[in-house]
Amino acid sequence: MKGNLRRPPSFRGLKPASEASSSCKKMNRSSETLHERLLRSALWKRGFRFRKDDRGLVGRPDVVFRKERIAVFCDGDFWHGRQWRQLSRKLQAGTNASYWLQKIRTNKLRDRRNDRVLARAGWQVVRLWETDILNDPVASAAAVEAVLCRRRPEPSPPQRTPSNSFDPIK
Repeated sequence: MKGNLRRPPSFRGLKPASEASSSCKKMNRSSETLHERLLRSALWKRGFRFRKDDRGLVGRPDVVFRKERIAVFCDGDFWHGRQWRQLSRKLQAGTNASYWLQKIRTNKLRDRRNDRVLARAGWQVVRLWETDILNDPVASAAAVEAVLCRRRPEPSPPQRTPSNSFDPIK
């Protein structure tokens, strides 16, 4: 698996637009965000138990169902490039465009690479967008539940034995 791990991108030579914007972006959480908490709460209310922020898996999924091998990521719209065409045009017109375009492109490539690594290891990856979770956490939980139902093995029917199968002679 070490062959699949790559060095993080270098942003050497690129600078934030200002120290204020840099410190503001550094304050953004990488875990325990509102949309993650809403999704976990909706899943918990449906009776599902899971692990959170599993550092043992590539990409550190936000919600993990180990038995079913399902990794759920709650992707932030900005950081993971939702509606990329529109966002990239907006970034190109803004301050420090080269930095932000490279940063988000790198995040998107890393996400795809992590998805492939997990899929090769037998994991089902579910990616949900921040806005979708915020708008309807119950529907987002239902989407995860649908994947869980497909991944869970169907219980085998109980073995039936005739009621008079006891044979004291044997």
